[in-house]
Amino acid sequence: LTEWCIESLIAVFQKYAGKDGYNCSLSKTEFLSFMNTELAAFTKNHKDPSVLDRMKKLDVNSDGQLDVPEFLNLIGGLAVACHDSFLKAIPSQKWT
Repeated sequence: LTEWCIESLIAVFQKYAGKDGYNCSLSKTEFLSFMNTELAAFTKNHKDPSVLDRMKKLDVNSDGQLDVPEFLNLIGGLAVACHDSFLKAIPSQKWT
């Protein structure tokens, strides 16, 4: 299952990367397309209205593109936020 999840994340990245010419990263246009299609519920419900501001924060090397590690930082951050939300929703219990 974990291998399949990793393969799926890379497939989604590749689905959007390269439309602007360089298939190893997401341009601003490609990132907007990804966010508005794949994470539409998140972008509509998020307090920060600017998706491109989010991209700037993820763009560690400031090249105006998101490469795979930068993209995975977004996915990891979303996973952590979902996990935290899940923990808040369930009664307090000890995890062993």
